[in-house]
Amino acid sequence: MFYQLYELNHAAVQPARVYADAVRMFYTNPLNPFAHTSWGRSVAATAELFERTTRRYSKPQFGLTKTVVDWKSVAVTEKTVWSRPFCNLLRFERAVPAGRRPDPKLLIVAPMSGHYATLLRGTVEAMLPHADVHITDWVDARMVPISEGSFDLDDYIDYIVDMLHALGPDTHVMAVCQPSVPVLAAVALMETRGDPFVPSTMTLMGGPIDTRRNPTAVNLLAEEKGTDWFRDNVTMQAPWPVPGFGREVYPGFLQLSGFMSMNLDRHIIAHKDFFMHLVKHDGDSAEKHRDFYDEYMAVMDLTAEFYLQTVDTVFVRHALPKGEMMHRGIAIDPADIRNVALFTVEGENDDISGLGQTQAAHDLCINIPADRHAHYMQPAVGHYGVFNGSRFRSEIVPRIVDFITSYGRQTRVAVRPKLVRTAKK
Repeated sequence: MFYQLYELNHAAVQPARVYADAVRMFYTNPLNPFAHTSWGRSVAATAELFERTTRRYSKPQFGLTKTVVDWKSVAVTEKTVWSRPFCNLLRFERAVPAGRRPDPKLLIVAPMSGHYATLLRGTVEAMLPHADVHITDWVDARMVPISEGSFDLDDYIDYIVDMLHALGPDTHVMAVCQPSVPVLAAVALMETRGDPFVPSTMTLMGGPIDTRRNPTAVNLLAEEKGTDWFRDNVTMQAPWPVPGFGREVYPGFLQLSGFMSMNLDRHIIAHKDFFMHLVKHDGDSAEKHRDFYDEYMAVMDLTAEFYLQTVDTVFVRHALPKGEMMHRGIAIDPADIRNVALFTVEGENDDISGLGQTQAAHDLCINIPADRHAHYMQPAVGHYGVFNGSRFRSEIVPRIVDFITSYGRQTRVAVRPKLVRTAKK
């Protein structure tokens, strides 16, 4: 009932939110003489701050309509090229000249951890000049009817394999944060089966491959509480009248509360500064605040089974680095990966995935040739800076582009697939 009470509270505040928005409009109207005074701007700022902190933020749009290819501006069209109940695969189709040598196909696997795929807008934008970019657009679990079935970590891995099949051979895959584990598992599974659609390269960025290394507060909390605690305290049924009414989910607003509590003082200061920017009529700074929090505050629900299986597998049991991870009865063995070049990226100040957690993938993929391994640690950035921001664009993107262009379209080592037994359904 907690989720339903949250929804009722949100509905109850709606009249006050409408009134606050009307006050803001009144005191920012240039025809109102008070709008040109500090007092009037203070009233408007207070009203806007109240409205923004109590609203529900809708799913943002990527809004990428153009990019630069070969020093020329070209149009970009967003298209859905693959679809399942819990995910759509988006392609950012560039209007490049016919007959031009194709750029590498890149599959960016966005985190399914509370925020929408648009959190990687900067990542997509930075890669568009260099690659034919596709990204996983995960669907809010509360919007998926129960009739569509469940979705857990095994389904996530199946989705990745299916998308790589849909994109065809010589695809490059990039996993940002949470999907590093299921992407590594999917590639290992494909190599075990001798799958011809295994990707050419795999780039893992700020991912929790082995959370026993330099554990962060997030890692320690999960290990301390255990899976049962999360099942009892943070999963609940989606409320009426959403399409997924009755589905067991981990609500996005709880995930957002956890994110914000980790740096609460920083968020309080940001909102105080936003208020002062409005009073001082500093429109540019205020707009930057709006842009950031419009994205940051837009959250989605996760299915409870996916969330709990991820917590148990990745953070509590450390199943992948221990060699204990299974997928529908088949052991996940990263040592089976031979034909995929591996690149890992970490941030020096990452407080979500500690230093060494992503680099651990190299210790697991022992049969990838030594010259097809690469690792980079970006100084002076936190978790967000691993996949976005000025240092990402200037320091990390060139290394990723160089890596995927160096190891694409190469002859693969012929490997006889292992004989595996599948679990009975």
